[in-house]
Amino acid sequence: MYKDKIVLCGASAYEQKYYFNQDFSSLPQSIQDELHILCVLYTEEIGGVLTLEFDEEGNLQFQVESLEADAMFDEIGSVLRIKEIQREKRELLEALELYYRVFFLGEDGPETEEEQD
Repeated sequence: MYKDKIVLCGASAYEQKYYFNQDFSSLPQSIQDELHILCVLYTEEIGGVLTLEFDEEGNLQFQVESLEADAMFDEIGSVLRIKEIQREKRELLEALELYYRVFFLGEDGPETEEEQD
């Protein structure tokens, strides 16, 4: 059904815009809001363009781009900030990957203890 990468959301410091893929509009509003805040704060702090994309296996990837002429873009800060986000928001990011795998890739969800018995 889905090949290549699917963008979940993103933000641009250059255009001062946020994008959310409406294919994911069934996510709770609180999750959508958290993603919005995460992306916008990142681009305000670091600069450039940040997109969160699912790869073919359903892994959520942080993609960062910056203009070559952008002397204000903090490349080292970008790597550190993404690692910090991945650590602080691990549960959210794992839940988003599970959501994508189940609802978009058609995989089975994790077994509950009741199903294992």
